[in-house]
Amino acid sequence: MKNILVTGANGQLGQALKKIAADHSGFSFLYTDFNELDITSEEAVSNFFSQQEIHACINCAAYTAVDKAENDEELAFKLNFEAVLNLANICQQYNAQFVHISTDYVFDGKQNVPYAETDDASPASIYGSSKLRGEAAAVDANPDTIVLRTSWLYSEFGVNFVKRMRELMQEKELLNVVFDQAGTPTYAVDLAKAILHILTKVWDAPASYGGVYHFSNEGVTSWYDFAVAIRELTGASCTVAPITSDKYPTPAKRPAYSVLNKQKIKDTFGLQILHWRESLKECLKNL
Repeated sequence: MKNILVTGANGQLGQALKKIAADHSGFSFLYTDFNELDITSEEAVSNFFSQQEIHACINCAAYTAVDKAENDEELAFKLNFEAVLNLANICQQYNAQFVHISTDYVFDGKQNVPYAETDDASPASIYGSSKLRGEAAAVDANPDTIVLRTSWLYSEFGVNFVKRMRELMQEKELLNVVFDQAGTPTYAVDLAKAILHILTKVWDAPASYGGVYHFSNEGVTSWYDFAVAIRELTGASCTVAPITSDKYPTPAKRPAYSVLNKQKIKDTFGLQILHWRESLKECLKNL
């Protein structure tokens, strides 16, 4: 039995892992959030590991308030950098596999072809900068760290674009949604399944798989087209109108293009990845 520590367990990905846990009988999960484990405290993390036999840690915890981070830089870096470094160091000390979740926001969005792991990262926001520093520090301190960059995460859990659009479409006759930002939605349950598949691969064929990987669903879309798909699948009568980003200003700059190239993760771990439309159907069915 492999014991897996899940930090940030009350978030979308943490809850997605809980949803599929029953399908993985060889794993035992320890779910924690801030109240159970303060990952910004090296002492607290070390004490937790000394009291538990941890074989892997999936770090779903993060400061994700993208706009608030612009005026809350200290806390963003504390959670997205310092806490990540703590976990990476302790995982190495206790020989536990560390899986850390990062973001497409490490890129500035100026590229026009899907970003590979080897492309230069140049974040345009405090949030992106804090996430980039965290993932780099983790891999540097613990080379076996597996960093998974993902994008546009949604699910039937928590607060996200799909749930919000679904609610607003029932309340409003018109919704304006930006169409000049392109990326790929990622269903949290698909990401959770990929993580557990990766851990199984790592343990079945021991080797160093450390490094950065990209994972999202397949395909490319804009926020506008994503919203239109939600409207079509839910049968809403609301009109969805495209607008440019300058009509919806935000404190933090969003990447205009953040499509991720997933060839590395597919080749390394033999993953089969669903198209975003198929996964959206599944999520809406669960809602």
